[in-house]
Amino acid sequence: MAEHAARRCCLGWDFSTQQVKVVAVDAELNVFYEDSVLFDRDLLEFGTQGGVHVHEDGLTVTSPVLMWVQALDIILEKMKASGFDFSQVLALSGAGQQHGSVYWKAGASQVLTSLSPDLLLHEQLQACFSIRDCPVWMDSSTTAQCRQLEATVGGAQALSCLTGSRAYERFTGNQIAKLYQQNPEAYSHTERISLVSSFAASLFLGSHSPIDYSDGSGMNLLRIQDKVWSQACLGACAPHLEEKLGLPVPSCSVVGAISSYFVQRYGFPPGCKVVAFTGDNPASLAGMRLEEGDIAVSLGTSDTLFLWLQEPTPTLEGHIFCNPVDPQHYMGLLCFKNGSLMREKIRDELASSSWSEFSKALQSTEMGNSGNLGFYFDVMEITPEIIGRHRFSAENHEVSAFPWDVEIRALIEGQFMAKKIHAEGLGYRVMPKTKILATGGASHNRDILQVLADVFGTPVYVIDTANSACVGSAYRAFHALPPFCLVSIY
Repeated sequence: MAEHAARRCCLGWDFSTQQVKVVAVDAELNVFYEDSVLFDRDLLEFGTQGGVHVHEDGLTVTSPVLMWVQALDIILEKMKASGFDFSQVLALSGAGQQHGSVYWKAGASQVLTSLSPDLLLHEQLQACFSIRDCPVWMDSSTTAQCRQLEATVGGAQALSCLTGSRAYERFTGNQIAKLYQQNPEAYSHTERISLVSSFAASLFLGSHSPIDYSDGSGMNLLRIQDKVWSQACLGACAPHLEEKLGLPVPSCSVVGAISSYFVQRYGFPPGCKVVAFTGDNPASLAGMRLEEGDIAVSLGTSDTLFLWLQEPTPTLEGHIFCNPVDPQHYMGLLCFKNGSLMREKIRDELASSSWSEFSKALQSTEMGNSGNLGFYFDVMEITPEIIGRHRFSAENHEVSAFPWDVEIRALIEGQFMAKKIHAEGLGYRVMPKTKILATGGASHNRDILQVLADVFGTPVYVIDTANSACVGSAYRAFHALPPFCLVSIY
């Protein structure tokens, strides 16, 4: 019996830009199974590059919705062939690439409720979408719709206060507005609009799954304070939009039991619960087990900050989302383009392309850099919108260069000071129990992490987040189970 109980698990799914991935996590929070399907490698017939289609204008970026469905079929069949025991799955949840949208054609709900276990999903859902290639987060073709939305509600700051972000081209409300304006017939034939996350949940439910608060707050449509759709924003985007979106739900909601299709074809238990799917960034916050006051810093090609916030202050930079773990709190997200590529450039220019020499510069200069300060943006930055290298001496005079070791410390301190300033702008405050969880390439450099700890005045820990969205989804599935099934997660 003990061995049998040890196999009880939750599944975490991730429908990301380039792949669909799954992990199985047991009651001790150990990952004991994982698999993935890479779109470019395993589904060549869809002709994607990096999981997407970039259109001729260079701005429109889409993905085939049936590719995602077929990827799910492939993984489930692989799991079945490997002998995976689906009967032990207590619950499942998942993540989807944020901001992408899926358009279910009128009549799709009837198909979802009457799926035949003798056929694969993609064979039965061929005619269920009014748009076969769906806009994803990489799309930047909706500038006109963004300006229209901001004008409707009184400007960019007013929209940010309302929805957590100013208007962004990739955000779903603006994508819906473009579809309605350019293809009104397809819009009129759409019975339901899903995010990638709620679309994936719908496949498991066998009915349209609601959008959760956390992923819903990446649409420029959800009022983040009272967590209902903004009527002004809906009206600015398209008619009858509220009925096509359905009512949003808390991110920890059990949205239903798994579809009989999965019970009959794969052997899931009828009582297996489907917990609301959310966005990949909120799911990663759950996967890293952030708590109030914590920060996660991903030091990669771009640098990204995840913040747990209690009282957010929306601004024109960064994003406020509803918290996927605690519905009373929020999460902040900040992204900086000039991350590791900028660090590598300075390393190559000043430290003989050697991280060892780079570290020596940090070790030989003092904290605070004797008042010398630098900000380095070789590509147009997101937060804030600025480009160029800017150096200031202790006397607050702009200078053209620093000594090589001062330059290196100025780069690293400047990067982390900017992160702290913008985090505080969103409402973040360092607390006595605050910790920073660092991941990404630069997190392997202890001297860089020491500067991070010095700037924020809090301890830094290194974590592996390779599967954070997947694992976070499995944690969220456990978290939504009745108390007698709960394990200590957060």
